[in-house]
Amino acid sequence: MNPFNIPPIGVRWRRVIAYPLAAIAIYSLFVSIGLTASRTNGFDLSDTLVPSAQIHHGGPPRDGIPAIDAPEFIDVDGVNFLADDDRVLGMNRNGVAKAYPIRILNYHEIVSDKFGDEAVVVSYCPLCGTGMAFSANVGGQILTFGVSGLLYNSDVLLYDRQTESLWSQIMRKAVSGKMKGTRLEQLALTHTTWRDWRARHPDTLVLSTDTGHARNYNRSPYAGYETTPKVFFPVSNKSPKYHPKELVMGLKIGARAKVYPFAELSKGPSVINDRFAGQLLRIEFDARNRSGRIVDQQGEEIPTTIAYWFAWVAFHPDTEVFEAAAK
Repeated sequence: MNPFNIPPIGVRWRRVIAYPLAAIAIYSLFVSIGLTASRTNGFDLSDTLVPSAQIHHGGPPRDGIPAIDAPEFIDVDGVNFLADDDRVLGMNRNGVAKAYPIRILNYHEIVSDKFGDEAVVVSYCPLCGTGMAFSANVGGQILTFGVSGLLYNSDVLLYDRQTESLWSQIMRKAVSGKMKGTRLEQLALTHTTWRDWRARHPDTLVLSTDTGHARNYNRSPYAGYETTPKVFFPVSNKSPKYHPKELVMGLKIGARAKVYPFAELSKGPSVINDRFAGQLLRIEFDARNRSGRIVDQQGEEIPTTIAYWFAWVAFHPDTEVFEAAAK
């Protein structure tokens, strides 16, 4: 008789042992799922163009570095927070000139903007020193971008809010999601000093510190980073040819890449003619403002990327390297 329906002692012991073990297993599973989601900031990395193991969590969560979606601008007379040597990204497009101070981009990395009716995205990766601009019109759809909090080769991975695809800034390509393999159109952007940009474009608009976020734009969160040889995150390729943070100006034409280290450009004249990928190019270097640009035979500026040496060579292990002629 078992009027209380109490299970036999052997069954009771099996339950005493089995139930906690099952609970622990279920808890561990959910913790694992949670940690995985945390490591990936909720992005699906099951099918990526680059090895998913080389995509690293940068520290902040998704949108922990808030992109600027509704930028405010001021004119030159209202700028009282920039020194002459402060770095800016400048764009002159559709008859409009704008400057994006690095001291602001250090905290936001992405600005969605418009030049006339043209939607653009301006991006900056402090870890790679790369300022790059792209058309936000991708296949007839205007995309808006945020900061994923993930990195590949130490470079920011943007994500679009429409499809949650991840985009490599330096690769100029989506590496995951519905847009995987889709390329972004890079636009010409100038990485220079405020002194230089203001002199060339006295009517420029300037991104305001009124971003809607409480940040100390007078303090850099990356102070000293540009001079140390240390790279915080793993990269797939390294080269000791130059200091890891040596500034270089790189371009891609078709499948070929070439880079012009500032250390080499500073040895020669300010204007150099070069032939690359079947094209005649004019390389213009501004030593004072640590800037440069490349124009083609028609005088049209070719979009280039100013970056740290380690970042360029991480993405372009077979890059050609310009070297100044021996004197």
